[in-house]
Amino acid sequence: MTGHAAGEHAIRDADLVGLETLVDQLDDVALLAIVFTLGRYGLTGAHDLGEIYGATSVAPRHRRILRRWLRVLVAEKLAVVEDGRYRLTRTVAAAEVEQARAKLEAAARGLEHGSGLARFFQLSVSYLPELLRDEISVQSLLFADADLDVADDVYQRNVASRYANAVAAEVAASLARPGARVLEVGAGVGGTTAVVLSALAGNRVDYLFTDVSRFFLSSARERFAAYDGVRYGLLDVNGDYAAQGYEPESFDVVLAANVLHNARHAVDVLTALRSLLAPGGALVFIDTTVEHYQLMTSMQFLMSPPASDPDADFTDFRRGTDRIFPTREEWLDALSTAGFSDLECLPPPGHPLGRIGQYLFVGRR
Repeated sequence: MTGHAAGEHAIRDADLVGLETLVDQLDDVALLAIVFTLGRYGLTGAHDLGEIYGATSVAPRHRRILRRWLRVLVAEKLAVVEDGRYRLTRTVAAAEVEQARAKLEAAARGLEHGSGLARFFQLSVSYLPELLRDEISVQSLLFADADLDVADDVYQRNVASRYANAVAAEVAASLARPGARVLEVGAGVGGTTAVVLSALAGNRVDYLFTDVSRFFLSSARERFAAYDGVRYGLLDVNGDYAAQGYEPESFDVVLAANVLHNARHAVDVLTALRSLLAPGGALVFIDTTVEHYQLMTSMQFLMSPPASDPDADFTDFRRGTDRIFPTREEWLDALSTAGFSDLECLPPPGHPLGRIGQYLFVGRR
């Protein structure tokens, strides 16, 4: 498959066994932190959802995260639900959480998955009550003092991202001939952008870096000032592309990294992105396909609906499920339904990085 060798080269020295252990430990700490947090509110008896909302003072837009927590605790036999009332089956003391966090820190030290990733997770776990109440934002933890270093560990330097970004860069370089038009949507901190632009250097492509937030455009202008042919613009993947100034068949490659799970309707957004591609063009995107517990105590707070519309939901197969991430198979089905062909997905089945659940998808028009 195109790009797999480049991905393997990017992680050639990585401790993949240690990485799997770290992922398990991240999820273990997340579970303990969830039980501890709920226990702090006295939720050790049987309580219905309304009582749990009230006890935790959870912001309406984050209630789905609390519901995810409860489902996970039931699945992991850390809670039971009877007649709509949830009861924890064990208690967790602060010392137990701290001991697990110390083991996690030791496991992360020296691993190439990115010490910043574990540091960010540890920080978010410390602020779970405040995050639930919307008194502090994940953005303030991830981008403290406008420093992108931790974000780069999360989106660029960790092993799974190094593999996916290297594959994306190789695929983009194979598709973007001199003069090609490349659109990156939801580019964010530019973790994938940095790798792709390096691979495209000398190809004289027209590269349009877009995001829904002006914050990322400003930082990207500084970060990528040395690259010729890079332009910047706003784009909401869930909006009307023509109304935003994006014409059909105006790009040869559309790139997206860790953003398409935000599509309110996966097939509709994929279909709209396909319309932006010239015949023979390709969509290349990276996304997580697993609802890791660590994400439920950190990054998923970034994915809640706005406070102005706290009950906003997906309109596709995820509606009413409190899920965020389509599975690998659901993405492949959605790509096919949206009219893409010659589908590819990496890493291949059975690869150790499959435990992370982050994949790169390619679909051609």
